[in-house]
Amino acid sequence: MDRHILNRLRERMLDRGPIRNLPEKTLQESFILNTWGTNAIEGNTLTLDEVTRVIESGMTVPNHTVRDLMETVQHRAALAEVVSGRIPEVNMKSALNLHSMIFHGILSDAGQWRLVNVRISGSRYSPPRVEKIVSLLQEWEQHYVAMEMKHEDVFSQAAEMHFVFESIHPFSDGNGRVGRLLLNIHFLNHNWPLIHILPQDRNSYLNALESAHRDGMHKLTEFLETNMASSLIFALDMVGSEEDRLLTLNEAKKASDTDYSTKYLALRITQGELPGIRLNGRWKTSPVAISLYREIKGRE
Repeated sequence: MDRHILNRLRERMLDRGPIRNLPEKTLQESFILNTWGTNAIEGNTLTLDEVTRVIESGMTVPNHTVRDLMETVQHRAALAEVVSGRIPEVNMKSALNLHSMIFHGILSDAGQWRLVNVRISGSRYSPPRVEKIVSLLQEWEQHYVAMEMKHEDVFSQAAEMHFVFESIHPFSDGNGRVGRLLLNIHFLNHNWPLIHILPQDRNSYLNALESAHRDGMHKLTEFLETNMASSLIFALDMVGSEEDRLLTLNEAKKASDTDYSTKYLALRITQGELPGIRLNGRWKTSPVAISLYREIKGRE
């Protein structure tokens, strides 16, 4: 995703006020999408509509496990703590607190580092042995502080922080969910909104993490940039102007008066060039996203 497009979208968000103080309705919608996405990636079976009912109405839904329901309610609560700033830092203490909040009553070792050796399903790489976890996490924390002090690029820094945490795999279960909450602490602290990683992103996300072992952070950094663009247009749909409305590709094409075909728009979204988000099986984008793409990428 072109950084000029990302930065222009971010400026539109910041024009609406501080990221942490968005309207309650906007935050609630973001909590729902983020909670559904991060849990579904890990096998939680609730649909987006069901997560909405659980979070907004406190309703239970039939034919789902107690664990699926508890993960939903408790992740939403943890995310609210992150957005409020009550869990303010990317460090070991935050990781333990978040794990405890999400998995209290679900895992017997909620809020504790793992005491067994584990493997990551589908990965060629094995996490470090249990006796190395604490020292490696201390190095991870110190390195993150050093990157912050050097004011390194926010997305490159996020990719490295997230990759190393996931590689250490410090919990017996729940590493991905805690790691993605730590990502959101990082982005919020740099005045970027919540980043959403949705079920359709799962393969790209895992491939980017796997690629980092071999080829460095480039692919994971690009993945985070693309998903941040999706997250920005999702939030702007709720707080922006008419041209920030999320529309189907055909609707957006007409609203932006562009010669781009819907097939071309879909292609550029899947290539990570045009901000877009897939909701309920349909690609959506906004007239302003198309306008920025045409202005910035058209010059190339």
